Amino acid sequence: MSYEAAVAVMIGAAVLVLGAMLFAWRRRLRRDSGLHAPLGVPEHADVLSRHEVLYVATTRHDQPLERLTIRPLAYRARGEAVITDRGLALSLDGSPTVFLASNRLVAVDRATVAIDRVVEPGGLVRVVWQVDESTRVDSYLRVVSGDPTHVITELQRLCAAPETGASS
Repeated sequence: MSYEAAVAVMIGAAVLVLGAMLFAWRRRLRRDSGLHAPLGVPEHADVLSRHEVLYVATTRHDQPLERLTIRPLAYRARGEAVITDRGLALSLDGSPTVFLASNRLVAVDRATVAIDRVVEPGGLVRVVWQVDESTRVDSYLRVVSGDPTHVITELQRLCAAPETGASS
C-alpha cells in the first residue's frame, strides 16, 4: 500500500469515527429533549455563600457514567455555585442560571467518579435533585479552591429545610 493510500484510509477512518460520535451525541440530545433544568433565581432569595466551581456533568441517579443532556446542563463549564436560603443557583459560563429550589434537592454528598472525570476520593460534590415528579438525577460539581465540606454542609441543610413560602 502506498503512503497516499494509507493516509486516505486513516482520514476515512477518522471521519467515520467523528461521524459516529456526532450521530450518538445528537441522538442523546433528542432522547433528553423533554428534560429541562429550572431557570431563574427567585427575587427575594438571600445569598448565603458563593463558590467557584467546575460543573462536570448531570447523570441518571446512581449511574455516574450515563450522561444526561439536560439543557443548559449538557456541557462541562466553569462557573459559580450560589447557595441561597431558597436553593442552589448554578451560574455557568455561557448559560442561563439554573436554580434548584430546596424542594427539588434530595441529597448532597461526595463522589469520586462522574462521566469523563475521576478525581481524588471525595473530590466531587454530588447534588441529587428532582427534574420532575418521576425523574431524579445527579449533578456533579468540583469546588475550585478549598475543601468542599462547607458547600456540602450548607446544601444538606437546604435538603432538610421545609419549603419556604407564604401561606394563606
